[in-house]
Amino acid sequence: MARIFLSYARDDVEAARSLASCISEAGHDVWWDRHLHGGSRFASEIDRALKDAEAVVVIWSPQSIDSAWVQDEAGEGRDSGRLVPVSLGSAKPPLGFRQFQTIDLGAWDGSGKPKAIGELLEAVERTCGAAAQPDSATPAAKPAKKQKRESVCVLPFINMSGDPEQEYFSDGISEDIITDLSKVSALSVIARNTAFTFKGQTVDVKDVAKTLGVTYVLEGSVRKAGNRVRITAQLIDGAEGDHVWADRYDRDLDDIFEIQDEISKEIVRALRLKLMPSEEQAIDKRGTQNPQAYNLYLMGRQQWIWGTWGNERRDEAIMRICKQAITLDPEYAEAWTLMALAQAELLYWHGKDQDPLPAAERALEINPRLAEPHCVKVRYLEQQGRSEEADKELAQALRLGPESWEVNREAARIMFRRDRMPDAIRYFEKASQLLDTDFHSCLMLQTCYLETGESEAMMNAARRTLERAEKALAKDPTNGAALSAGASSLIIVGEVERGKEWVERALLLDPDNLLVRYNAACALTFRDADLDGALDLLQEYFDRVESPGNIHHPEIDPDMDPVRDHPRFREMVASARQRLGMGEAAANA
Repeated sequence: MARIFLSYARDDVEAARSLASCISEAGHDVWWDRHLHGGSRFASEIDRALKDAEAVVVIWSPQSIDSAWVQDEAGEGRDSGRLVPVSLGSAKPPLGFRQFQTIDLGAWDGSGKPKAIGELLEAVERTCGAAAQPDSATPAAKPAKKQKRESVCVLPFINMSGDPEQEYFSDGISEDIITDLSKVSALSVIARNTAFTFKGQTVDVKDVAKTLGVTYVLEGSVRKAGNRVRITAQLIDGAEGDHVWADRYDRDLDDIFEIQDEISKEIVRALRLKLMPSEEQAIDKRGTQNPQAYNLYLMGRQQWIWGTWGNERRDEAIMRICKQAITLDPEYAEAWTLMALAQAELLYWHGKDQDPLPAAERALEINPRLAEPHCVKVRYLEQQGRSEEADKELAQALRLGPESWEVNREAARIMFRRDRMPDAIRYFEKASQLLDTDFHSCLMLQTCYLETGESEAMMNAARRTLERAEKALAKDPTNGAALSAGASSLIIVGEVERGKEWVERALLLDPDNLLVRYNAACALTFRDADLDGALDLLQEYFDRVESPGNIHHPEIDPDMDPVRDHPRFREMVASARQRLGMGEAAANA
């Protein structure tokens, strides 16, 4: 009996169900995400099952080809030699997977057994070796152990500058080293979101290596003062705890890129890995060669991640920072992208006279491989009612940036507003895993699981939201977005009075923030905590909101179910639609 992982898109669930049954009948243990139990750590359980599987069966279809999750799971199978691809409707696999022999299931719709089931089972047995044979009296020989790549976890470098505000710089250095090492094909690198779960903790390197299953751990520190920077780094053997390599760099800030390159290449040399010419060029290539522009970008990025969401002062600050960065380097595509993202927030949440498209187009003109500018275009096209064009841009974003936090959040937002909750859940879950400070995706998961009736998963999402909101408030006690998000979680877990207190604090600290006001209203609808209070908050929201999408959201938001039929709610929606020239509300709104 072999352990099989089945990867598929939500639209193909019936075919997946039948295929799982057929493979199980052949004597194998099939894992697919219907095995997830309520309240589980969604992505963590998938990762664990994927790691334990001896074969990864991937169902390619028009829907799964555009799924970042399916491509991730297929990539894991491909890179480890465990991939068994099948196709529905003769779908053509995406780039990067077309060199593999794919079993065509033709027009099979999930009814009965597909004609090619025998071919599929043979492929599973070839992939798994002797372990794929069903249980018998004679024990089978173990398959040869696959050669594993060297692996490393880059722990977040410690900020030694004596100024907490400089943490954006040490985090940026850590992330760039992770990115550089990920370009080395002979090295497996733990993703940023996993590595950063150890941020701020005192850890034993050997415990980290054992937990993550890596052979090496890189740790270090950054001290920045004026135009001088000191970076220390040490590569440690995860099993023995011995130093494999260590160095200290005392340089001018102008040398920051050279230091990062040296660290990455010294690690490659220390591990005696072969660096291909294209990989060396990729490490050397950066968005900018201007250290002042780079420093500004990291500062703006920190505001984007940690600042109060929905607060126009945050977005205006990001715009100012990015404008200064691109003044220093007009070819800095990442700075153009961040500016476009901030402009989109100012336009759609605050009605500011901003057009984010020129900055997004400029970023793509400089670097067509960036995914995030496509998110800006998705939102613009969706607001224009051009759904088909928006879908094409979203598909492009997912192809270019399946591991991008912005891309997964945008995909989740689109799926949510189209009432495709299972897909919204997948993307919100992935976004929450990609960025451990993202309390908003966890907040949205509360609502998604409420709609799907998964009460344990909803409670788990509420606890995650609260944990992250408290972390954000420890960093900035005036963060109204964190307060309003945490208020919902408190009420869900039964701390109603404390939740109401958080609502009051959020509105006192950030009264003009429409996102805070809306999320506070949502909090008061849970457990019918204060429905009149929720309607009072929604009145100003509907009076001030400028984006059609932000009118449509409460029309389909399950959080609004307790007040949806209330005359005040209906009147507010109708008035806002009339003000924005949107016409009558949908019948099911």
